[in-house]
Amino acid sequence: MSQTPSTSQSSSSRQRGETVDPQGDHQTSDASQTPDVAEADDSEVDTGRSQSKPEVVITGKARVNRRTKDLVKVLIPGEIAVIDHKDLDRVAGEGLAASGIVAVVNASECISGRYPNSGPMCVATEGIAVVDNAGKALMDQISDGDILTITDGVLTIDDAEVATGRILGLEVISEMMEAARDSIDDELERFAVNTLDYIEVEAHHLFAPVVVPDLLTDFTGRHVLIVVRGHDYQEDLRSLKNYIGEFHPVLVGVDGGADALLDLGLKPDMIIGDFDSLSEKAWNCGADLVHHVHPDGRAPGREELQEKGLPYEEFVVAGTSEDAAMRLAYECRASLIVAVGTHATMVEFLDKGRAGMSSTFLTRLRLGPMLIDAKGVSQLYAGRVRRRDILMLIAAAVIVMLVIAFVSDSFQVVMRSFWLDLREFWYSLTGRFS
Repeated sequence: MSQTPSTSQSSSSRQRGETVDPQGDHQTSDASQTPDVAEADDSEVDTGRSQSKPEVVITGKARVNRRTKDLVKVLIPGEIAVIDHKDLDRVAGEGLAASGIVAVVNASECISGRYPNSGPMCVATEGIAVVDNAGKALMDQISDGDILTITDGVLTIDDAEVATGRILGLEVISEMMEAARDSIDDELERFAVNTLDYIEVEAHHLFAPVVVPDLLTDFTGRHVLIVVRGHDYQEDLRSLKNYIGEFHPVLVGVDGGADALLDLGLKPDMIIGDFDSLSEKAWNCGADLVHHVHPDGRAPGREELQEKGLPYEEFVVAGTSEDAAMRLAYECRASLIVAVGTHATMVEFLDKGRAGMSSTFLTRLRLGPMLIDAKGVSQLYAGRVRRRDILMLIAAAVIVMLVIAFVSDSFQVVMRSFWLDLREFWYSLTGRFS
């Protein structure tokens, strides 16, 4: 029986990495080369035997962080992201997908089956390999800068195996999400019970009087646009650009929402939250900084604020940071609050790792019609030029040209000349003028 030889071919060039030659020797490429994504395919098969599945080999520099939202800020195209993120959420998935990496290795389950989280699909759709459930020990075995090779889910460094995971393709991810949708009823029940239980506990905190911090920004009688780093927040924010230009609302960024405003060329007037995901540009943009502190004294992010040495105020209120932003705008006598990227569905809250939404429910109940949720506005209407509009534009242009020609001196001379030629022709036929 003949053996099937295998070959390896590198596919792209974006960053430093290793190439895997057909003999299995590893060579370090220079910094301009890309980590390899290679396939060893069977070139010969025995009669009557099916072709074996190609071997997928990916090599690149590892970048490791347990906090995915911090990792996406430092990823370089061509690297391999190593994370520990159970139920990879959509926002994190979109960040990884946009970073230009070649693979994501997750120490935990990308989809546990609790609910249909779409983060893995966002990553795989961009052609990025997803290695699932490689084990918690992985985070201590791999360091930033290690040259990591993935061969059909087996992870090696310098030919030494460090972990094994399962490669998730688009078809497998779709099947896992479908199974999660089928079992979502149990999670929905738990979510509803948690929300109802905490409504009774948190109601007196959310409806109690609060101390409004001294701010440079004046909210009184103005529209307020609150931007949160949630589903489709960038697209929805771009769709509101005309509204922003016309009404000039107070611009409030909730943590990473401040960077979304800056990316659109807009300067936030206030940034509120625990300041765990701000860029240096956002830190130093000159906005009012308001630290969200919980009534029980919890104040995540206070140390980082103090290290920065920038002036800030504290706002003590129950709920999430986006709830705090809405409550502060309400207490500062804003006339209207428009929210972008906020969380309002069970999947969105589960993506954030929250088991209920009691504070959000109560906050929205208090604000009532004063709050307008702009979520999904980018999908509501996609502007397009209709054929009727084009024909009307052409007709209007033709009419304008005819009017201009009719009243011009040149047109009058041409018409007189034509009239005289017509009269002469008539005279030649009848012997008289008309």
